[in-house]
Amino acid sequence: MPRQTYIAKSGEIKTVWRHVDAQGKTLGRLATEVALVLMGKHRPEYTPGVISGDAVIITNASKIVLSGRKADQKTRRRWSGYPGGLKIRSYRQEIDSNPARLVSEAILRMVPKGRYGRSLAARLRVFAGASHTHSSQSPIEFATASLRHEMPEVKIDASTAKAARLKSAPRRANSRAIA
Repeated sequence: MPRQTYIAKSGEIKTVWRHVDAQGKTLGRLATEVALVLMGKHRPEYTPGVISGDAVIITNASKIVLSGRKADQKTRRRWSGYPGGLKIRSYRQEIDSNPARLVSEAILRMVPKGRYGRSLAARLRVFAGASHTHSSQSPIEFATASLRHEMPEVKIDASTAKAARLKSAPRRANSRAIA
């Protein structure tokens, strides 16, 4: 009986370049979407361990949004390996100095570690400003899931309001009490 499951071979899937504008997007939500696209899990021919994902270009990394007080409370730690070589900086300091590093590290921590993850890291390009140097790859726009799956505005009519009222109304006690 022939195999029915399709398994992609390396180099068999054509690379698609995608462009994401990070302006006004939340860091974690953007990172999860981009990590899935880098790994290729959005494609039907996804095969684990085979580079089947797209290459991603991210612009406006300096305009990324962190919710709550994360910009001041979360820290990025680097250790040189020597005593006294620990450097701790807040996310706000990192966004001011090198926002591309902050965005790329958030994404690369969500992909597998090892040789496969390093090969995926080579397919990610992050730029702090609005311009990028990969226009010759003719990237297509990539809409994140938070934009694609916006909930439609629900209008409550009289019957819906009555059903909600009845559902939340207290129930009567059972008339036949067990003695």
